[in-house]
Amino acid sequence: MAKTIQRLLIVVLTCGALIVLFAAAVNTGTLKVAPSQLFSGLFISYDDTVATIFDLRFPRIFIALLGGAALAVSGVLLQAVIRNPLADPGIIGINAGAGFASICVALFAPVLFYFTPLFACLGGILAFLLVYALSWRGGSLLPIRIILVGIATGALFSGLSAAFSAGTGGVMSGVAKLIDANITMKTWSDFKTLAAYVIPFLLVALLCAKRCDLLMLEDKTARSLGVDVGKSRLFISAVAVVLASISSAIIGPISFLGLIVPHCARLLVGSHHRWLIPYSCILGAFMLLFADTLGRVIAAPYEISAAVIMSVIGGPAFIILLLKARDTYGQ
Repeated sequence: MAKTIQRLLIVVLTCGALIVLFAAAVNTGTLKVAPSQLFSGLFISYDDTVATIFDLRFPRIFIALLGGAALAVSGVLLQAVIRNPLADPGIIGINAGAGFASICVALFAPVLFYFTPLFACLGGILAFLLVYALSWRGGSLLPIRIILVGIATGALFSGLSAAFSAGTGGVMSGVAKLIDANITMKTWSDFKTLAAYVIPFLLVALLCAKRCDLLMLEDKTARSLGVDVGKSRLFISAVAVVLASISSAIIGPISFLGLIVPHCARLLVGSHHRWLIPYSCILGAFMLLFADTLGRVIAAPYEISAAVIMSVIGGPAFIILLLKARDTYGQ
């Protein structure tokens, strides 16, 4: 009971911090409004300043919230499926695969641009299947091989994307923004597209909590409890890949968020996925919005993309986690 109360308190405090960060993000920039003016402009009477903020800042804020939640939950699911605490959509190449597919659609089939999220999913799935197949040895997955193959796969797709960008000159400059991980000029249309895919799959992820707990056990133990390990692993992997791929299609690939957030969440609320998944959703939203807001402030009036901020934070964090896990995952 005490543990449950502690977890609830942590969730409430994180939600409170997220609300404060939301208010700060709304007022980050040249235009600033008081809470009363914001409320009045949104719900009572028209206000030019509030309308401008609503059209320019609110979409990127909500996209950061949804994208961060999706990437964090994707990381939780992948770590459960692969049973590797170092798994992350960016590290194992899913983000790069999705970004490459997005570029191919925009470059070779622009009439299908509105179907970019679907092709991004296919690119992410292709990257994941490639990593999964190349990491399989002796009837099991080797965690260290997943990381190494994933890094190589991500480098391959990133290199192909860069090659297309360089090979097409100015034509590619606009398309390349698809993988810049910069949400500066996102609109409500982008948010609606992201929400249409992410929200249903986040709900599905919540329903997978018990199955994720069982997949963390040895396969023999899980099968003895009546779990079809193969089908469960495939289904949950698909949910994780879709969440990561859709986010990459809209905001670009952001590395390490799906790695850091699950670890922080485990320290705060434990490893039971009925707590871990929803809390990672909240913490992931906070993390990406914080990175985006910090990028708008730290070099104002210029902006640093959220991907750069997360790389600066996530790189050292990944090294620390890798050193801590070397005895278990370095065999």
